Amino acid sequence: TPRLAGTVNWATATVIGVFAGMLYGGSKEAAASVSKDAEVMLKLGSTPDKREQYRLMRDAMEKRFLRVTRGSIVGGVRLGMFTAAFCGLQNLLAEKRGVHDVFNVVGAGSATAATFGLIMPGSLQWRARNVVLGSVLGAAFCFPLGWIHLKLVEKANEGNITAKEPGQREEAKSGLGAAIERLEENLKK
Repeated sequence: TPRLAGTVNWATATVIGVFAGMLYGGSKEAAASVSKDAEVMLKLGSTPDKREQYRLMRDAMEKRFLRVTRGSIVGGVRLGMFTAAFCGLQNLLAEKRGVHDVFNVVGAGSATAATFGLIMPGSLQWRARNVVLGSVLGAAFCFPLGWIHLKLVEKANEGNITAKEPGQREEAKSGLGAAIERLEENLKK
């Protein structure tokens, strides 16, 4: 079936989410390891043996590399899973309902946040609280974002198909092509 205008490409969004999560997780771990580097520098100053200094520095660099790598992988997997779940649910709701509107975004955000609240560590009561809180916050956060997304899609698709003569339609243009033509028409006036 043809995709509805404004629906998100699931695979592209997931890949972008994975890379953004890797960047965030790696940079967070790199920033956190600054204090550990200071400890190594203190040890280096108190050790007169050059071999011992080299060993301490090598060990510190290996640990930092492993921390940053682990942070990148974990961050990428977490944000990638969240993005995949959100975009997949959004597209599923749009396909099943037959319309792309703000309620698809709200439903996907609410369900995704509730699911991730369920898999967080803690007791059963704590998880139930996280599910309810995630559901409410997901819907509250996604409603304005969904509305803005819908308005941007409408604006981008405005004038995609124009009529040259009655009954005759011009070839459908991309949102960018139509926007450029509208801008050129406005500048000519």
